[in-house]
Amino acid sequence: DDYGAEYFKSVTFDNGSEFAQLSQVIGPDVYFAHPYSPWERGTNENQNGLIREYIPKGKSIHEISITELQGIQDALNHRPRRSLNYNCASELFIDLDD
Repeated sequence: DDYGAEYFKSVTFDNGSEFAQLSQVIGPDVYFAHPYSPWERGTNENQNGLIREYIPKGKSIHEISITELQGIQDALNHRPRRSLNYNCASELFIDLDD
């Protein structure tokens, strides 16, 4: 609801109970990855690796301020990606706050 379904063709989630109601999403195709199958969520796993450059495994996210988290988000959104033909996500995704 925050971004609008028209901007996404598909979304893939884990099978955790926290995602149970996502099968009710209208718009993009919703897929659920099989347990212990990280290759089914390649982009997600890659993003997790990029986040680990800023937040090492074992460090609680509760120790990080919202300002720091926003800085990490901004840095990652301005990083060129091969999956985006070496564009940055920030260049391709319109600002939906307007």
